[in-house]
Amino acid sequence: MVEFTGERLVPGQVDQDLLNEHLARYAFAARLARNKRVLDVACGMGYGSAELAKVAARVVGLDVSDEAVNAAREAYPQPNLQFIAAPAQSIPFDDGSFDLVVAFEVIEHLEDWPRLLAEARRLLAPGGQLIISTPNKEYYAESRRLSGPNPFHVHEFTYEEFRGELEKVFPSVALFVQNHVGAISFHPTAGSPAVTAELAGDQDPPQPEQSHFFLAVCALTPQTGNPFYVYLPSSANLLREREQHILKLEGELRQKDEWLEDARKTTTWALNLEKELEEARSRILALQKEVEELTTGYESKISELEAELTARTNRVFEVEQEYTALLQAKAEELAKCVDLLQTAENIVVERTNWALQLGERIKQLEQVLQTAQGSRWVRLGRTFGIGPDLQKY
Repeated sequence: MVEFTGERLVPGQVDQDLLNEHLARYAFAARLARNKRVLDVACGMGYGSAELAKVAARVVGLDVSDEAVNAAREAYPQPNLQFIAAPAQSIPFDDGSFDLVVAFEVIEHLEDWPRLLAEARRLLAPGGQLIISTPNKEYYAESRRLSGPNPFHVHEFTYEEFRGELEKVFPSVALFVQNHVGAISFHPTAGSPAVTAELAGDQDPPQPEQSHFFLAVCALTPQTGNPFYVYLPSSANLLREREQHILKLEGELRQKDEWLEDARKTTTWALNLEKELEEARSRILALQKEVEELTTGYESKISELEAELTARTNRVFEVEQEYTALLQAKAEELAKCVDLLQTAENIVVERTNWALQLGERIKQLEQVLQTAQGSRWVRLGRTFGIGPDLQKY
């Protein structure tokens, strides 16, 4: 099933007013299609081609989408109606193959849209006509200000640009403006040929710049009969639509009332919050005052501590100087002690060496004494009382 994406209209998936806008253009074209060979360029789902086939001798519906063409063939199997898939810029028919070419809401979708106009002129038989439509760029942009530009539109036209481009290709251009009122109207513009006296009488000429769509009937020869046309849709009940719109507005009003009640509750909550904030501000002010008082007391205490710290720092400096002097004196005294110790150590070493020498001498004397005491001559002399008495030693 083909889904409506915004690129082409799918009946049953769009608002009835939008469908009526498209059907109205086909009803307008049907007046010029009787017993003619008709080409419907960008036929989409084929509903318009089927309307034209009711009065035309033969209708060919052409669309670039294979999916749309297949859906059209299945939906509208009529003997004088054919659907083919092909691009609007390159249509596979011989020159002069059609008496009427219809191209509704397609030119704005094409990058190389001038080729569409050239193809339409090539395909028209002598006396043939092109009926082509496109949205009014200024009105369309205003109507889509919330949803944004149509992503499928490549080039949109103002009234003067549309007229100028058509007149470059077709010697005769009768321009209409399409508006959606209680019915859907097609007004010939003031500059178009053969504007009817009925339109030029009590009514003001239409304002193209304020119109919804532009629609033109183009031909290679001058055209006659350019009447005001009104399309009355049979499937749309304007009163019922208004009632439904009123119900919708009432629903929106109820929704807004609910929003208003929510807003009132929110306001009450906001007032309570404001009260809490005011109390918090008061507490903050009290705390700030307390902090200021504490800060003043602390500043005084800090000044006292700073003065005490300065005094103690000075005392530390003095003690450090005294300690340094004392260390220097002790160092000098220690140096003297070291010198005395060195002297004493030298004396001890000297005395130790002397004592060692004395001990060695004593050992030598003791050995001599022992030798002498053990000598038989000494013993003999002692017997005879001759010589020293070594027993004393």
